[in-house]
Amino acid sequence: GAVWKKMNPARIFLPLFAAASLTSAVADDRPNILFILADDLGWRDLACYGNKFYETPNLDRLSEEGMRFTQAYAPAPICSASRAAFLTGKTPARLGFEFVTKNEPGFQPVDASLRAPAFTLNLSTEEKTIAEVLAEAGYETAFFGKWHLNRHHGRYLGWSPTHGPPAQGFLHATEDFGSHPYSYWNKKEQRKFSPKIEHAMLPEDGMTGHAIRFLRGKHERPFFLMVSHFWVHTPVHTRAKWLHDRVLKRIPDTHPRRGELAQYGAMVETLDHHVGELLAALKAAGLEKNTLVVFTSDNGGHPEYFGNAPLRGSKWNLYEGGIRVPFLVRLSAVIPPGTICETPVAGVDLLPTFAEVAEAAEADLPSDLDGKSILPLLQKPDAEFSERDLFWHFPYYHPEGKKYDDAPEKIGIDDGFTSKTKPNSVIRSGPWKLIRFYESGVGDELYHLPADLSEQKNRAASEPEIFGKLRGRLDAYLNQCGARMPVPNPAWQKND
Repeated sequence: GAVWKKMNPARIFLPLFAAASLTSAVADDRPNILFILADDLGWRDLACYGNKFYETPNLDRLSEEGMRFTQAYAPAPICSASRAAFLTGKTPARLGFEFVTKNEPGFQPVDASLRAPAFTLNLSTEEKTIAEVLAEAGYETAFFGKWHLNRHHGRYLGWSPTHGPPAQGFLHATEDFGSHPYSYWNKKEQRKFSPKIEHAMLPEDGMTGHAIRFLRGKHERPFFLMVSHFWVHTPVHTRAKWLHDRVLKRIPDTHPRRGELAQYGAMVETLDHHVGELLAALKAAGLEKNTLVVFTSDNGGHPEYFGNAPLRGSKWNLYEGGIRVPFLVRLSAVIPPGTICETPVAGVDLLPTFAEVAEAAEADLPSDLDGKSILPLLQKPDAEFSERDLFWHFPYYHPEGKKYDDAPEKIGIDDGFTSKTKPNSVIRSGPWKLIRFYESGVGDELYHLPADLSEQKNRAASEPEIFGKLRGRLDAYLNQCGARMPVPNPAWQKND
């Protein structure tokens, strides 16, 4: 029968496993786990998070049937680093994987005073992933969608035979761009509305189809299914004119980026549609009640589209707009419907959470995890959850090359610009957030988030005691996990 390794948080799941403990040892009623990861979806992109322009009924329903987190964070402001951290339960600082994968080794081509660490090309197979932990616990594992954790193999985002999903613990895995613009962007004649897409219809998404076929298959043991969407990453485009026009009508004529918002909104609503298909398949297969569903995004939204107001910043930087993301969780026997949790949680929390759901032996988990199981919060959103510090480390610049030189210096709120990001690290401790910048002459920043969600009032000078404590804890953490740091750039052409 089912035996929990940690008794306190595990008690909340005992009703689900009563049958397993009363019948034969073969019965296995542990919950299935469905992890849906969106790409570049911002904190305010869904209607359930306050968006007034876009309709997201399927994700709103997931929120209504489960728990919506208001202070959930991606592990990084950029794709590969964040995905590596989700899968391992370790921060990018600890992993030494803080940027995106590249085709070749090297350094960022940025004319700046510091040089970022060398590119990390692959997630090391020495790291233990969620899939490997759950496979050892007896789960069937499957992955479909965007990987982006190895150097591009054969094509952009191609999976490596040595570092792709099958090499990292996933038993079932199929590559497919689905109907995302990646699938047709090389054919310029297809970058337009398609007359074949009738009203209220959308192209079939092959990637979602693979996941649905997996759900419909025979399962003799619980499963962990990760569906990693390409939506809503650029290229931002829809081929469905009816959907574009429907979104456009909701956006005021006076909005300076009305056209971009309409195309982007069509992407968001398409993502919602495919999530709905997946959840419908889960229900049709009779798996809905005993499946833990988690939906989130790998980083904040792209600055040139919806914007992330009232949050400052965007994808590529460590202001709230770059790391605060939607986070929805449903498990009907445990989570009261329509609940909201305001406790800060992070993407690194998923591995220990999923491991506890799967009853994985504690000895099978890596000893240096940064995440913490959030099971107590799922039963009771205001549960006692010992406060802990959260950390981010981005020792890189963005954008790269000439784009960096042309980017605005200031990172604003919903300004439509890809602004200069400079090497920096962050600690969030309770209500306080400290941002440490590494370039000389760039001062550190301290914000009190409950009173200043938009990060406009720097309190570094007015709160020296808090500043000093947080700076010390941030430095100690980075030192403890051997974080890679930016160094003086030998090729810097200083402009006098």
